[in-house]
Amino acid sequence: MAWNEGVVRPVSVAALGQRYRRYRLADPAAEEAMAGSLRRWGQLSPVVACACGEQLQLLDGFKRLAAARQVAGWTTLSVRVLEVDERTAKAAILGLNREQRPVRELEEAWIVQALVRDDGLTQVEAAHLLGQHKSWVCRRLALLERLSVEVKEDLRLGLLGPALARQLTRLPAGNQQALLALTRRQALTAQEVSGVIDLLQGASEEQAAFVLAKPRQALAQTRSLPVALRDPRLSRAGNWLARHLSGALEALVRVENWLRTPNERELGTSDREILEPLLTRVGDQAGTVAELVLGPAFTRTGGSHD
Repeated sequence: MAWNEGVVRPVSVAALGQRYRRYRLADPAAEEAMAGSLRRWGQLSPVVACACGEQLQLLDGFKRLAAARQVAGWTTLSVRVLEVDERTAKAAILGLNREQRPVRELEEAWIVQALVRDDGLTQVEAAHLLGQHKSWVCRRLALLERLSVEVKEDLRLGLLGPALARQLTRLPAGNQQALLALTRRQALTAQEVSGVIDLLQGASEEQAAFVLAKPRQALAQTRSLPVALRDPRLSRAGNWLARHLSGALEALVRVENWLRTPNERELGTSDREILEPLLTRVGDQAGTVAELVLGPAFTRTGGSHD
C-alpha cells in the first residue's frame, strides 16, 4: 500500500500506544535532538499509527513521541492513521522508515522473525509482503536464529557490523564469540575472517586450535589449495604431500574393498604371480617415501620412529 494514505488528525500524546516499539532500536541522542527540533520548529510531519482495538498504535515516529513527552506543555501530535492488519502493520514499519533513512539490519530481522515465527507466514510470503527476495528474508532470520546471545547483543549495541555478523552465522553459536574476539584482537579484515571461517568448518580440535592461535599463518599456508584437502597446520609443501598421499591411500582402500568382494573378483594363481612384482614395488615405494619424509630411523615394520 501507499504509506501516505490515511486520515491525518490530532491525537493526545498519552493516547498513542507503543506496541511496535520493540522492533526499533533505541537512540537517546536522536530523541534529545528531536526534542530540540520540536521546541524550535514544531512538528514538521505527522507520525503514523494504526488502530488496534480501542487504541492507536504507533508505527512510525517513536522519536517524535519520546521528544514530545520531554517538551513541557506538548500534549498532542499530528497523526496519520492507516487501516491495516497485523502483518501489514509490521511491513509498514519498514516501508515508512525506508523513505527516511537506511533501516538497520537488526530491525529488519526483528520484523521478519515476527512475520514468520509469530504470524505464520512462509519465508516466500514474508518476502513478497516486504518487497524483497526470499534470500533476503533468510539472511535476516539467520541474524537472530544462528547468532549467539553475546554476538546479538554486540550487534544491537552497534559494536558489530551486519557484514561480519552474517559471516559469523556460518559457525556454531559456541564458536562465534571466540572468533569475534580474535577478529578484534588481530584486526582481521572481512576477507581474512571469511577465510578463517572456511578453515574452521569441519576442522578437528587440533586444527581449530591452530587456526585460532595463528590465523594469518594458517591462511597463508593453505592459500590456493582445495578447501577439502588443506590442513591449516601444514606448510604449503606439507599440504601438497598430504594431498597426494591421501589420493594414493584412497586408491589402495578402493582396491582392498574391490578384492574383498567375492565371485567375479576372485584372482587366480597366474594373476598373483604376474602381480607380485608390482605389489612388491608398491610396498617398496611406500617405504621409500616414508623414509624420505620421516627420516632413516623410520621402521617399515613398526611404522614409527625408533
